[in-house]
Amino acid sequence: MKKLLKVVATIVALAAVGVAVLLLFFSTPEVSDAVLRSKYAQPPSQFLTLPGGTVAHYRDYAALNADKGPNNDKAAPVILLVHGSNASLHTWEPWAHKLQATLRVVTVDLPGHGLTGVTVENDYSADGMVAFLESFTRKLGLDQPFIIAGNSMGGHVAWRYTIAHPDRVSKLVLVDSGGVSSPDVDSPMPLAFKLARNPITSPLVRKLQPRSLFEATLKKAFYDQSLVTSEMVDRYWELNRRHGTPDATIARFKLPRVDPAAQARLNEIKVPTLVLWGREDALIPVALANVFSQSIAQSKVIIYDRCGHIPMEELADRSAADVRAFVESK
Repeated sequence: MKKLLKVVATIVALAAVGVAVLLLFFSTPEVSDAVLRSKYAQPPSQFLTLPGGTVAHYRDYAALNADKGPNNDKAAPVILLVHGSNASLHTWEPWAHKLQATLRVVTVDLPGHGLTGVTVENDYSADGMVAFLESFTRKLGLDQPFIIAGNSMGGHVAWRYTIAHPDRVSKLVLVDSGGVSSPDVDSPMPLAFKLARNPITSPLVRKLQPRSLFEATLKKAFYDQSLVTSEMVDRYWELNRRHGTPDATIARFKLPRVDPAAQARLNEIKVPTLVLWGREDALIPVALANVFSQSIAQSKVIIYDRCGHIPMEELADRSAADVRAFVESK
């Protein structure tokens, strides 16, 4: 037994030394906020300081056909778009330009992401992001109920926000949404989450972020991998190397991906809900769309063939048209 313990101790020590060597010689350098802002905060990007002190990066696209005037009763509906894990508001650019014809489109970088980055609250849980969205939308002056749409992790945040603030949401759009599970659906934990929860490999996730890793992950998110451009990979790679972001990512990856108590409250959502999903989603199985359709009374599901995890980029025209039709329906 003692011999076995010595062998185990030796293996652990060698692993620790190996990790230390990797961190010493192969750590991926941070990218300064100044560089990131110069590349990714071009107009119409804006920054909003929230009551707690956190500074949110957002974009606000006025509806092109909206009538002007502060007392106009025909002001365009507002749609708030919430991005997924390790992404940024840039993922919504195709929808923003296509929906802007009839909607005011607001996109925002969530806590621990993009140019919002680390927050004063340092809370990267789903509840923390719901609180962030409530603070952000209030400070932005969105006093009337708005449409909220979210992709992946952003979908999880969107439906949690709808439950927490039912009076604030007029309609809900879920795009390959996270935050749910089903005993009939195999949804294995991603490797990054496993590594983040291991005390030996966690430092590697924080410090070793090769560009190739982001490229491979993005290609897994698309059915048509030719859509993964060098520019897209660079954006993900660079924004995720902002100071503090890797630590926020680790903290988030250590949290449970599904809260059964929250999922059990999906039937509390009473607003019309559109569920969009790529049939070839390799990250969140399309079968989980049934969880939402069976739990939310006023829900409609659209499945896209030959499409992966990010329909708003992969099938921008078709998915935006479906959203526009949903928004305009009574």
